Amino acid sequence: MSNKYKVKTTLVEIDGDEMTRIIWQMIKEKLIPPFIDVKLEYYDLHVKHRDDTNDKVTVDAANAIKKYKVGVKCATITPDNARVKEYNLKEAWKSPNGTLRAMLDGTVFRAPILVSNVKPNVRTWKHPIIIARHAYGDVYKNAELSVKGPGKAEIVFTDSNGKEERKLIQEFKASDSGILQGMHNLDSSIRSFASSCMTYALDQKIDLWFSTKDTISKIYDARFRNIFQEVYEQNFKADFEKNKIEYFFTLIDDAVARVMKSEGGFLWACKNYDGDVMSDMLASSYGSLAMMTSVLVSPNGDFEYEAAHGTVQKHYYKHLKGEKTSTNSMASIFAWSGALKKRGELDHTPDIVTFAEKLERSALSTIESGYMTGDMAVIAEPAAKKVLSTEEFIDAISARLRDNL
Repeated sequence: MSNKYKVKTTLVEIDGDEMTRIIWQMIKEKLIPPFIDVKLEYYDLHVKHRDDTNDKVTVDAANAIKKYKVGVKCATITPDNARVKEYNLKEAWKSPNGTLRAMLDGTVFRAPILVSNVKPNVRTWKHPIIIARHAYGDVYKNAELSVKGPGKAEIVFTDSNGKEERKLIQEFKASDSGILQGMHNLDSSIRSFASSCMTYALDQKIDLWFSTKDTISKIYDARFRNIFQEVYEQNFKADFEKNKIEYFFTLIDDAVARVMKSEGGFLWACKNYDGDVMSDMLASSYGSLAMMTSVLVSPNGDFEYEAAHGTVQKHYYKHLKGEKTSTNSMASIFAWSGALKKRGELDHTPDIVTFAEKLERSALSTIESGYMTGDMAVIAEPAAKKVLSTEEFIDAISARLRDNL
C-alpha cells in the first residue's frame, strides 16, 4: 500500500517460542508492515534469551508495557526439567506470563473467537462464555520444597516487630518424603480483580459468576468471596440491578456443572489456576485452543494482548524437519489486532481501530468461506473447502485484508 496507516505511539512487542514464534514472524511480515507503519519496542522472550539474561528481559518487557500502556505477546515456554535439558538452561525459570501478570497486577479476560461454521461442542451453549482470570499470586508466584522426614512443615509469618505466627502443615515421619507448596495473595489485588470483573460485566451488560472453594479453603478462598461481596455491595449493586444483570457466587465445582448446562452469555470470574484451566476447556469446546482472545488489563490502564495457547511444540518439531504444518494462527492474529485496536483507542486514531477491525473480519471470513487450518477442518460444518498450511492460511487472510481495505 502506498499510504500506510500510521500508529502514533510505540507498541511493545514481546516475541516467544517454537511454532508460535514462526507464526509471529509470518504475521509481522504479511499482515502488519504491508499495511501500517508502527514503531515497535521489541523484547525477545525466547526461553534461551530469558536464560541468558537471568529472566531480566521479562521484567524489562513488563516495565515497557507500564511505560507505553499497550503490548502484544507471543506464546512462550515455561520450562520444566525436560526443557531445561533440551535448551541447556541454568534453571527452570518461572512462567513469563506469571511474571508479567504479577508486575502489572491485572485481570486476564479471555473470550472465544466464534465463526459460523464451527458449533460449540456443548450443545446448550448459544452465546460466548468469557473467562476473567485473576492474574496475581497463587501457584504462579509460589514457593516449593521437596522434603524428607523426620521433621515438620509449618506456615510461618513474622511481622515487622519479630513476632511469629505459626500453623502446622504436616508432621513427617522418618519414613516419609513429600512435597510442600506455599502461596499467597493480596487483598488489594483481589479487590482490583473484583472491580475489573464488575466493570467489564456492566460494560458488556452480562451476568457475572464468581466461584471458589471456600468450604474447604476457609481462609484463603473465603477471602476472595468476602472481598467480591464487599466490592459488589459497596460499588456495583445498584448499577447491576439498574441494568438487570446479576452477580452470582457459587462453589467452583458447582459452577463447572452449571456452565456445562448453561446457554452461555456471561462473564465467569476465576482465581488464577482455575482460570488457566477453565479457559482452555472453553477454548477447546468452542472449537480450538487457537480460537481464543486474551488480554491482561491492569488497574492502571495497561493492556497486554497475547496468544492464549501454548507454543505448539509438535508442529515446531515438524517444521524443523521441513515437514508441512497446518497451525492455526487466529489467537496470535487477534493478539495483534486487539493491541492495535487499543493503541488506536488510546491515541484517538480511529483509522487504526478500523484497520484492526478489518483485519479481524478478514481472518473470520477466511474460515467462514471454507478455507482453514487442519484443527478447524475436522470440526467445521459444512466441510472445509480447502485445508491450508500455516503460511497459506496467513496468505489467504492477507489477500482478503487487501480487498477489504
